[in-house]
Amino acid sequence: MKRLIFAACAAHALSWASPAAAHAFLDHASPPVGSTVRDPPPEVKLKFTQELEPAFSTLTVQDASGKRIDKGDARIAADTMQVSLPLLSPGRYKVTWRALSVDTHVTEGDFTFEVAR
Repeated sequence: MKRLIFAACAAHALSWASPAAAHAFLDHASPPVGSTVRDPPPEVKLKFTQELEPAFSTLTVQDASGKRIDKGDARIAADTMQVSLPLLSPGRYKVTWRALSVDTHVTEGDFTFEVAR
């Protein structure tokens, strides 16, 4: 009986701990991850699963040669990051992000998209 009570208490405690251990994961992106778009996008916009800490989150876009091409005006509010782009030529572009959620967990990643020729 003591084991059953202990197991129930442990399960209850773990259910409380799970949300606190969450991270801000990329939920969706525009342009979509790995996509080929016909029209050059005016910006990259990322939406995350949690609110972000703007002072410690970043978003950049590079061309195929590794040169940073975004306009350097990244905006981070609530669960969204976005950065403006110049008129893009056909080619492949790499988006790199680092997200610090308000619960202090860091996630980072990158993906590519392509503007059709």
